[in-house]
Amino acid sequence: MKKFKKVYIEITNVCNLKCSFCPDSGREPAFMDIEEFTHIIQQVEPFCEYIYLHIMGEPLLNPKLESFLKICYDNLIKVNITTNGTLLNRCGELLLDSKALRKVSISLHSFEANEGNELLDNYINNTVSFIKKAVEKGIICELRLWNMDSDQLKGINDLNDEIIKKLEESFQPDFNLWLAVKNQANVKLQDRLFISRAEIFEWPDINRDITEEKVFCYGLRDQFGILVDGTVVPCCLDSEGNIPLGNIFKEPLSDILYSERAGLIYEGFSGRKAVEELCKKCGYAKRYK
Repeated sequence: MKKFKKVYIEITNVCNLKCSFCPDSGREPAFMDIEEFTHIIQQVEPFCEYIYLHIMGEPLLNPKLESFLKICYDNLIKVNITTNGTLLNRCGELLLDSKALRKVSISLHSFEANEGNELLDNYINNTVSFIKKAVEKGIICELRLWNMDSDQLKGINDLNDEIIKKLEESFQPDFNLWLAVKNQANVKLQDRLFISRAEIFEWPDINRDITEEKVFCYGLRDQFGILVDGTVVPCCLDSEGNIPLGNIFKEPLSDILYSERAGLIYEGFSGRKAVEELCKKCGYAKRYK
């Protein structure tokens, strides 16, 4: 049976922030419950070794998160979480106590993408405090600055220099962190701690006029996603479920992943061709040209 590198599970589509880089959603706000999550883990277990709690929403908002982590541990599945980091002071101990947690990715670029947030000092200090404890426990931590300018888009990144300076003061690496981040997409700050830099990108939008059929993507090759309502989608960027392959609460995941529609998508990407309208309108896929 095929193993996927990334299986994204959206345990909520609700977020406590409204980042300028995130697309608006027309879906009903929802939180996954224990029964639903247990069913999903039982279905995905043959297809992966670890999962990512991430598509839309802030996973630390789900009140059942502690139970979800325990379910993953009981099923020998490791967990990666992507968070905006604002709730680490509230949920940090829960994460640190989990035996299932493998990696935490913190989207530092979310701070500047919102208005009226807390002070940057408080945000960074809470983040650093969590990270220092996490790496000691063997948890991988990734700090994301995915707001760099691209050829087409201007990122919201005026605070990047200040953020990097504060991180340098906190961890005191034996190299110039600013130069390293400027010249490398991924910088190892210390064991199990990395800074990831990436350009801002346009989310796929089914209503966009511009289309491009010559597209390659790792959707259904390395990854697929499951939205909070159980809809299975080809990748983590189908945030509205525009390419519903099936619903994991209504049919076996194996039937969904080996369906005719999924096969056509996979074969299309193998020939660098987008067969779905949403894929033709994806700014992220341009990276794989």
